[in-house]
Amino acid sequence: MEENISKNDYKSESSFGYHEGSVDSIISVEDVNRRVNEISETISNEKIKNLCQGDPILKIEELCAGFGKMEILHDFNLQVGRGQSLCMIGPNGAGKSTVLHSIFGFSNIFSGKISTIINQSQTAITEMSSSDKLKEAGISYILQDNSVFPEMTVEENLMMGGFLKKDSDAVKDSIERIFEKYDRLRERRKKPAKVLSGGERRLLEISRALVMEPKILLVDEPSIGLEPRFIEMVFEILNDLQKNEDKTIIMVEQNAKKGLEFADIGYVLVSGNLAMAGTGKDLLNNPKVGKLFLGG
Repeated sequence: MEENISKNDYKSESSFGYHEGSVDSIISVEDVNRRVNEISETISNEKIKNLCQGDPILKIEELCAGFGKMEILHDFNLQVGRGQSLCMIGPNGAGKSTVLHSIFGFSNIFSGKISTIINQSQTAITEMSSSDKLKEAGISYILQDNSVFPEMTVEENLMMGGFLKKDSDAVKDSIERIFEKYDRLRERRKKPAKVLSGGERRLLEISRALVMEPKILLVDEPSIGLEPRFIEMVFEILNDLQKNEDKTIIMVEQNAKKGLEFADIGYVLVSGNLAMAGTGKDLLNNPKVGKLFLGG
């Protein structure tokens, strides 16, 4: 149920939802779920395939997954090509982060299949450990929580990103390439990570994931907790990694407008199901999506 609330009930003259646009009413998660269900489409495997450019570098088929005995994702499908970006949006509890957890091995898989390209052939990684997915499948996960080690230096934090590499010289080479690329980190390489700004910490988290030289980046809420200027910086970094380093990026983003502007492919999830799918631009311009998630 939508509850109309007088602006005089608040010190602020507006409330804020999924994006920076102001609204004059509060919509509960349950109401968002109901409304998304009303506009949900039947998403064919053919449509999912057509949104993917070329052969999928990562493919999810009929995935049922969750935590403990609770199933959160129901027969979920996904395809994304090499060098593409895919952004998932939806209300809280829709299962967006569970998709990332399932890919990386942090959730229970009840049925279905996850596969990626290893040694030029599509290989099932459903039961592979997180360490093997990082080391052998080239998949890195950038968590939404602040995951830097505050007392360690910037350089030491980056070294932690290469803990699975046996060749210490290769780790050092990767770190030096990161310092060459990002002045902000190079200038603070011997400083403890706790002195970094929020945006610089997010840059450090992204850079630490790059030490293993992954092909696929799983990025959970890259803009969360950041000032607008740092949000712009983070998305510029991700765009550079996709366009200039051919990284495939699968993202969950609470700032739906920013995420869809960035992504080649957009998915809307609700209650563990894929409710809508299209290009990022198509979903961004869809008035039904705009009304629920973009403040439109």
